[in-house]
Amino acid sequence: MTEDQPEFDFNRALKDLQEGKALMGKEGILTPLIKQLTEAALEAELDSHLKQDITANRRNGKSKKTIKSMNGSFELN
Repeated sequence: MTEDQPEFDFNRALKDLQEGKALMGKEGILTPLIKQLTEAALEAELDSHLKQDITANRRNGKSKKTIKSMNGSFELN
């Protein structure tokens, strides 16, 4: 993970849960974990797809996307 995208801190999440912080929503406990899992899944899917193509140099870059879900919005890199 990069500095602006730290790994999900399980111990911090437990502490926040004990303090009554919400699980879902923009500032929810699980929102960073959902973001991290979604980005990893999309990256793996793209890598798998590009391995199947015969044409070289198909990956031209990445852009940020804002995902709106029932649990709140978050930005994917």
